[in-house]
Amino acid sequence: MGRLVTLATRYPRLGALVLGAGAACGFQPLALWPLTLLGVAGLIALVRAAAGWRQAALLGWSFGIGHFTVGNFWIATAFTYQAAMPGWLGVIAVVLLSLYLAVYPALGALGAWWIGRRGIAAFALAFAGCWTISEWLRSWVFTGFAWNPLGVAALGPFERPGLAGLAPWLGTYALSALVVLLAACWWIAAVRRRADWRELGLLLAPVAAMLAPIGSGQDDGGQGGAFTLVQPNIPQEELNDYRMFEANYQRLAQLSPARPGQGRRLLLWPESGVPDYLREGYPDRYYLDNYGADPVLARQRLGRLAGPDTMLLSGTTDLEVRNGKAVGARNSVTALDGRGTIRASYAKAHLVPYGEYLPMREILTPLGLSRLVPGSLDFWPGPGPRTLDLGGWGRVGVQICYEIIFSGQVVDPANRPQFLFNPSNDGWFGAWGPPQHLAQARLRAIEEGLPVLRATTTGISAVIAADGTIRQHVPHRTAGRIDGTLPAARAPTPFSRTGNVLPLGWAAILLVLALVASRRRAG
Repeated sequence: MGRLVTLATRYPRLGALVLGAGAACGFQPLALWPLTLLGVAGLIALVRAAAGWRQAALLGWSFGIGHFTVGNFWIATAFTYQAAMPGWLGVIAVVLLSLYLAVYPALGALGAWWIGRRGIAAFALAFAGCWTISEWLRSWVFTGFAWNPLGVAALGPFERPGLAGLAPWLGTYALSALVVLLAACWWIAAVRRRADWRELGLLLAPVAAMLAPIGSGQDDGGQGGAFTLVQPNIPQEELNDYRMFEANYQRLAQLSPARPGQGRRLLLWPESGVPDYLREGYPDRYYLDNYGADPVLARQRLGRLAGPDTMLLSGTTDLEVRNGKAVGARNSVTALDGRGTIRASYAKAHLVPYGEYLPMREILTPLGLSRLVPGSLDFWPGPGPRTLDLGGWGRVGVQICYEIIFSGQVVDPANRPQFLFNPSNDGWFGAWGPPQHLAQARLRAIEEGLPVLRATTTGISAVIAADGTIRQHVPHRTAGRIDGTLPAARAPTPFSRTGNVLPLGWAAILLVLALVASRRRAG
């Protein structure tokens, strides 16, 4: 450890870049969390040794570039499915995104250097507190991109939550602070360079914490509501091909029939599950242009497939029509009963910039840029978290695709659901994106104390219990279905009651302790 720190100190910016890339290897699918601790410990050492605030910020920025380039490189795969733009542009897009996202580690490093540079303990506390605030800022500034907070590295394997089991009392962003503090233990041990039991404790404590069997998969029972969750394994290149619409429907249909004795059940299809427009009132040309059926016939067909005791929830697209012309679209989930009646719907609120809508369209379109989701209409956001009351089928909170990654923004606190449904299309996320997406859905289950059911086009679909353990799953790029009964929800957690006030409160405590430690050191 000491030699690595010395080497990185000679070439600080390059060292920070490499450390950031290594730290990203703690995320799925590699889950090499010791590299995350090592990377963060190295960054702490570099920033602590910085000669001034500018160097401290540049070191944080360099770390962030490496960190987000490796962690988000799966985004480049999305460009291979977009004919309007060359695939190589995806690599450039990832680097440009990383250059922006790296601003937040830079702010964290700058704050830590400014507040805690007078002492070792003060610096570790300040770094953890500032990192928490920087991740919270990243989750909402410019609509936010909260993918892969550092706390994800604290998740255990499918059968146990690991250190992330503390998320109900911390929140994800304070869980990231805990990871920083564990990394700081290794830094402090390296700085002191003593061979006694205290240094041994500093080296072993992070390992013991990361391997702790917190909440190791205890069974909370079930609520009795039956469900069928379907993963059709429709490749991304076929999903929006109108020539494949009927074949794709048949893939879903073959995996959806009720099983004997199942009774009343929920049938859960993924995002983009139904290509037909299901609502009436659009000009006829839009139904024809979409190669779809009459909306009444389409709903009746789905109702017959589902059956009289089934409520189907599927991803759909709705249009916003003004004066006979479609001016926008909604990425929605529609609930249909066995008669083909629309019982409820939810419109995605947290849209993907450059994916579902093109910011500054009037400037970027002439340059040849387009959004990654096919079609010329931008999607419009919905009103935010809502709970759909489906009567005897229960109360469900819906989060479409990457909405599930936004800590504290997934549940309507005034109308708490029994579970969260996360339909997604991960088919253009490459090999690393789907397991990272699943990991963040697990964190939402732990924070909120709610089970999460994920139905995706190509995987990974899963049943996540309220403690973050995965009860059942369909592997990536595999067709399959899961039948079961809904895992039990837990009582509202401290995080579900307070939201991100909780991790920000922890950040404030850490910063106050850092200031106290700095003053004692100065005195």
